[in-house]
Amino acid sequence: MVAIGKITGLEEKQAGPEKAGKQIPVDIKQRVLFAITNIEYGSVEVTIHGGKVVQIECREKTRVS
Repeated sequence: MVAIGKITGLEEKQAGPEKAGKQIPVDIKQRVLFAITNIEYGSVEVTIHGGKVVQIECREKTRVS
């Protein structure tokens, strides 16, 4: 997989007691960060079903002057 650039201001947060032991798989984290770092204008949407990430959608905007 392609190296992911550093995103400043992002910190790993600990889940509360009701979510103890639940972790996001490393490959999902990498895919979300990859989507964020490779978009200049637009949005990244993460869809979750049953507590699991099922889709990562990128919408990139192209500005024409």
